[in-house]
Amino acid sequence: MMIHAIRFQRHGGPDVLQWEPIELPPPAAGEVRVRHHAVGLNYIDTYHRSGLYPLPLPSALGQEAAGVVEALGEGVSEVAVGDRVAYATAPLGAYAEARNVPAEVLVPLPAAVSFEQAAAMMMQGLTAQYLLRRTYRVQAGDTILIHAAAGGVGTILCQWAKALGATVIGTVGSERKAEVARAHGCDHPIIYTREKFAERVRELTGGEGVPVVYDSIGKDTFMDSLACLRPLGLMVSFGNASGAVPPVDIGVLARMGSLFLTRPTLFSYAASRSDLLTMAAELFEVLAAGKVRIAINQRYALKDAAQAHRDLESRITTGSTILLP
Repeated sequence: MMIHAIRFQRHGGPDVLQWEPIELPPPAAGEVRVRHHAVGLNYIDTYHRSGLYPLPLPSALGQEAAGVVEALGEGVSEVAVGDRVAYATAPLGAYAEARNVPAEVLVPLPAAVSFEQAAAMMMQGLTAQYLLRRTYRVQAGDTILIHAAAGGVGTILCQWAKALGATVIGTVGSERKAEVARAHGCDHPIIYTREKFAERVRELTGGEGVPVVYDSIGKDTFMDSLACLRPLGLMVSFGNASGAVPPVDIGVLARMGSLFLTRPTLFSYAASRSDLLTMAAELFEVLAAGKVRIAINQRYALKDAAQAHRDLESRITTGSTILLP
């Protein structure tokens, strides 16, 4: 069957993204054909497109979508035709009207979760789940630092951490984004263009520092993030919005208080289907309880993915963004 999908022939800026007709074969053994109703946009998509994370070319793009199962390959037992499903850990190719996906990465969607909600939150929500519940298990009374607090992952992290009883400090780039972060549970938004966030974090914690920093910014914030940590604190570097962190002399971790450093990925944490389903169940639970709301603040036609990338990289988007086939 013929479908349309976003493809790119070379790495580069948003203009390399092309809306192309492609032939979609029947699903192979272990695969499922999913008709997409909504597709998620994530910052990692820009890394794949630009070549920061190089891919064999030509390439498809996108890791997250939600839709309906249309056909099953041989041996599939995880889902059935007609099921509402979502995914965030499939191979690249979500920027498409339909696609074949390994059945083991599909998560059944509860009736209360819409396709748009699922596409907007699966990668970001599952990321928030492992960061807050597994990488560092946030407890009531913790004071934590979240960078990009008005972004897609940031707004989920702020809400969820607040529901866990934490005091949330967050960095943002403007007064408008400070308001967004505050509305999603951030107690102390810091506008990093106006004040030095490491100094402000020390002020807010009485000089003690925080036990954990969640940093998706990368190069521009790395050293100052370490300076926010108390002794034995954990630096969680989970993104590169400003570029990759350069090589680090690990002796700095000793000098700054025997700090811990991790560079986690969702794919490691959700590698087993049982872990994936447990993580998704906890995400859906906090959503159903109203502890986390998903703010879909931008919608683009899937064929206009290049414009969505421009706006995301210009940092004019807030909350989550979805692409509609």
